[in-house]
Parts: sequence; structure tokens; C-alpha cells
Amino acid sequence: MADKKLPWYFLLLVILAGESVFILPFVLARVFRPTVLEVFELTNLELGLCFSVYGIVAMASYPFGGPLADKFPPRKLIAGALWMTGLGGFVYATYPSFTVLKILYGYWGLTTIFMFWAAMIKATRIWGGTKSQGKAFGFLDGGRGLVGALFGTLGVFIFSLFVVGEVSELTTEDARAAFSQVILVSSGIVMFVGILVWFFLKLDPETEKRVIIDKITTSQIKEVLRLPSVWLLMVIILSGYVGYKITDVFSLYAQDVMRYDQVQSAQVGTFLLYIRPVVGILIGILADRSRITLLLLLSFAISLVGALLYAMGFVLESMTIMFFISIFIVAAGVYGVRSLYFAVMQRGQIPLILTGTAVGIISLIGYTPDIFVGPSMGYLLDNSPGIEGHRHVFWMLSLFSFIGVIAAWYYYKLYGKKDLKSDNP
Repeated sequence: MADKKLPWYFLLLVILAGESVFILPFVLARVFRPTVLEVFELTNLELGLCFSVYGIVAMASYPFGGPLADKFPPRKLIAGALWMTGLGGFVYATYPSFTVLKILYGYWGLTTIFMFWAAMIKATRIWGGTKSQGKAFGFLDGGRGLVGALFGTLGVFIFSLFVVGEVSELTTEDARAAFSQVILVSSGIVMFVGILVWFFLKLDPETEKRVIIDKITTSQIKEVLRLPSVWLLMVIILSGYVGYKITDVFSLYAQDVMRYDQVQSAQVGTFLLYIRPVVGILIGILADRSRITLLLLLSFAISLVGALLYAMGFVLESMTIMFFISIFIVAAGVYGVRSLYFAVMQRGQIPLILTGTAVGIISLIGYTPDIFVGPSMGYLLDNSPGIEGHRHVFWMLSLFSFIGVIAAWYYYKLYGKKDLKSDNP
């Protein structure tokens, strides 16, 4: 079957939606972690528990949201998820209690995973066709990184705009007033993106008929489970996602170890976000012209090297240049993995029409870091203040990067040299 090429704006909308939906639950906390801890009066462990509630709901949502993405057009699921996620931001801006905050994160787990996640992956795979999977997923993750960076930059600008006096003398009330503006603007933008998706993320009838299935049967689920690629991707995504979750710690490292203030530490978080589009675009250009499975293996190896620099204590307060070089190495590896782990689905002979079901099954294990990484990081940081706690966190990253190297090597051995099968359903 010949590919029917979808327009570029289709992928651009998927990219815009793909990061917008995670701005409220994750990107703001990544860029403004010290501020979030202060204004919500949370410890690192308590913030990690909020992420765990999200992760638990997400785990329950993956196996049901996957088949949903195979039954309904991506446009309807993605737009609805954006609107519902944006509404949660208005609750977030009231600085609710810890209990309500956990409920809110559970709600976000439902809106961003059950309705959204598999639909986004399937839409990207549809756009990529049989020849441009590396480009599709590389541009997806790189583009999402750029959107996240722009949100982060906008957030820092809005926050500093509403700060009264010196940042070093900022009171908790002043920080709350400024950060609430960041939340409200972000919520409005997320809901507006949902409107754009509803009107413009459309498939032609022929393509929609080819990629939508009326009913998922037990035999089709068994077909997916028999594929070695599905089981390997569970381990690969789990290992890679641990790395992505741990990048949340860089803005806090800037404050705790490098002694930066709140605005400077948020700028470090934003700098990290700008690395992601660079890596994603490079991967998108290279992946379809080289061995995509080998690039995945190399990305894990780079992540391991960067993690060891921090874990072994080479990055100290006085070493500003080393700090930013090490961030870049870790981020290059982590974001390289993220750009590739769904791009290798076609190489692993996973049928296009069952993409949603496969993503749901793979994600059930692959995204368990949503449950355990937040509390683990919080425990390590709270029980060993300063650089020691951060070193422990990076030893955890080193371990999972090594596991990723092993799994990616085996995936390369199985699928790296095989000819691609058609994506014909």
C-alpha cells in the first residue's frame, strides 16, 4: 500500500498538543520546582507522591486508552483531553491542599493518558507512513521540547513580570501571586490548542478507514503480545523514561549545589528544555538515513556517561561550565532515547492498525516510573541534603541507563538488520 502523505501542519498540531497537555502537571514543576515546593508548601517527597498518584491512574488508563485510540479518530480524543486538562489548571491556580492536589494529579492522569497518549502516538505514526518514522518521532519529541521550552520561557517571563522587588527577597505570598498568573495563562493556552486540534487535525475518509478498527478482538491482543519487540520496548521505555523523569532535578541541583536563586534555577530548567528540540530534530534527520535501532543504543550509552559524571561527584559548585556541559550530555542521551523508542515500532513489525493497543500494553510497564521515580527522588533528596542526595539520584539514572543499553542492544540484534515489512494493515 502506498503512503498517502499528510500535510506538515498535521504533525505540527500533534507536536503542539503533545507538549501542551503536559505543561500543567509536569513542565511547570520541572522549570519552577523550587517555587512549586514553596508555594504549595510541599517537600520533595510530597511532590513525588502527587506524581505517583498521577502514575497509578495512568497505569490503569494505558490498557484501556490504547484500544480507544484504535477505535476513534485522534482529533476527537486529543481535543477533548486538552480541554479537560486545561480546566484542571484553574483548580491548580487556587493552591489547593495536599489532598486535593493529589486528586488533581489523578484527574490529570486520566485526561492525559486515557484520552490522549495512544492517540498522539498513533497520529504521529500515521503521519510518518512507512518511510519517515524516524523523522515523525524525532520531530515529535524535538518539537514537543521546543513547545515546552517556549512555555518555560513564557512562564519565567510572566513570573518575573509579577515579582515585586528583588528575587532574593521574595516572600511566599509574592511568589504565589506571580506563579498563579503563570498557571492561568498556561491553562488558557492549553484549551485554545484543543480548539485548533478539533478543527484542523482531520484525516481524509480513506486514511481514517485504514487506521480505525471497529472492535479489538482477543486474538489481536494476543498477536501483539507475541511480538518480542513489544516486550523489549517495555524495558526500553521504562529505562528511558526514568531518565526523562530525573531531568526534573536539574533546576533543584542548580539551587542546592550551584547556589542559584529561584529565577536562575528556573532558567536552568528552561535551558534544559531547549536542548530537547535540537536533539529531536537531529535524530529526525539522521534516523531514517541510518540504523535507527543503533541510534537508540548509542543514546542510552550517552545518557549513562552523563549520569556517571554527576553520580561520581565531578560537578561541583565552582564548576559552572562543567555543570552545563554535563546537563547537555545527559539531556542528549535522554532526549535521544525519547525521540526513538516509538520510532522503532515499525522496525519491530508492530502493525499500524494495532498501534494504539500495542502502545497501551507497552506503556503499562514502560511508564511505571510515573509511580516510583518521584517518591524515590524525593526520599533520596530529603534524606541526604545537598550534593549527596543528588549523587544518589544520578546513580539511579546510571543503573537504568545501563539496563537500557542492554535492552537496546538486544533490540538491535533482533531487528537492526531486517528489511522493513509494509505497514499495510
